[in-house]
Amino acid sequence: MPYCVKLAASAGMGLLVLCMLGGCGRNGGDSTSATPAANIAGGKDLPSKAGNAPLKNSDVDPLHPVVVLETSLGNITITLDHEKSPRTVDNFLGYVNELHYDQTIVHQVFRGQGVVGGGYDVNFGEKRTRAPIRNEAENGLKNVRGTIAMARLPDNVHSATCQFFFNVADTPSLDFREPTPDGYGYCVFGEVTEGIDVVDRIANTPVHDTPAFEQTPNEAVVIHSARQIR
Repeated sequence: MPYCVKLAASAGMGLLVLCMLGGCGRNGGDSTSATPAANIAGGKDLPSKAGNAPLKNSDVDPLHPVVVLETSLGNITITLDHEKSPRTVDNFLGYVNELHYDQTIVHQVFRGQGVVGGGYDVNFGEKRTRAPIRNEAENGLKNVRGTIAMARLPDNVHSATCQFFFNVADTPSLDFREPTPDGYGYCVFGEVTEGIDVVDRIANTPVHDTPAFEQTPNEAVVIHSARQIR
């Protein structure tokens, strides 16, 4: 079943549905096994950027951890909101610290709306995942330009695993309205604090349709690494 995000299309065109066919669909265990940066025990160090020393517990901001995505089009720094999206941030950091996102691709680009990644390697192979997590879209954070949010199945509110998307524009149609399948929305769990120009660069890359994906980049946009730096 496809992972989808309903994005508001241009004026008068209703809704555009982003479908991530099959991505992050193979569960590899319980999502609660993730290693939350805010609750690291026993002095365990976290992986850091390639070539740097491991990240120490004392370097971690428990409420607003910071992750850098090193992509083929530049670096994106993301400040996460553990205070308002604790389960989602723990889940995302679990994948980051397991190096899940290394050498994955941005597999869909919807110009002026959003870019989607996190589910496929450079050969379009599906990445194995843990179990889905509870949707925290009711946390009060909005799908505005520059935020990062979780993708999920269109008919299952609590189905997000590893795939995420950056909002390139304000998209209120994705916000939580009510606790129903149609109104639950998509959970925002952080924002781009450096590199929004890189997000825009990705959002403007030429795309084409394939049997598996609508609007996938003509030339691969690769996430070389994802590292927690604070």
